[in-house]
Amino acid sequence: MTVNLTLLVVMGAMLAIGIYLILERSLTRVLLGIILISNGVNLLILQTSGRAGESPIVRDGLDSGDYLDPLPQALLLTAIVIAFAMVALLLALIYRSWVLARQDEVTDDEEDRRVATTIGARDPEEDDDVSTETSEFIDAVDPATGTTRTVSPAERNSESDAPTIEDLHQAGES
Repeated sequence: MTVNLTLLVVMGAMLAIGIYLILERSLTRVLLGIILISNGVNLLILQTSGRAGESPIVRDGLDSGDYLDPLPQALLLTAIVIAFAMVALLLALIYRSWVLARQDEVTDDEEDRRVATTIGARDPEEDDDVSTETSEFIDAVDPATGTTRTVSPAERNSESDAPTIEDLHQAGES
């Protein structure tokens, strides 16, 4: 049995990208991730099925090693049907989410947060919301407009009296 390296690399890339997409909060990206993972698994089954051979119909004069094993083909068809069912279900969920909320992102449930706080399972360090701006490059607030702006290192050294985002957060807390 010879291994096709190109198919293995494509399979690995499909699985890696699919796993990355499944970890996103957008249901459309989750759908694309499931499609990529299912196609990667189909390539895996195809690669592990072995070499090509004769159809598995018994004929005189052929050795048993000359026949093709039909089990990987049956597994491949089953994997295709399962992937199709998963994609159809996720498409229905995406459509329902879009009809109800006009969004396809999974949001945190407020009731889950309340229950976690009640039983003491809430960890503030992990569960608190992240501020909308987490970039280290946008760190100064323009006093005239109140908007954040990018400050170059040279400008940062010359204007040390301009309020930073951290200064505004501390002022808002007090």
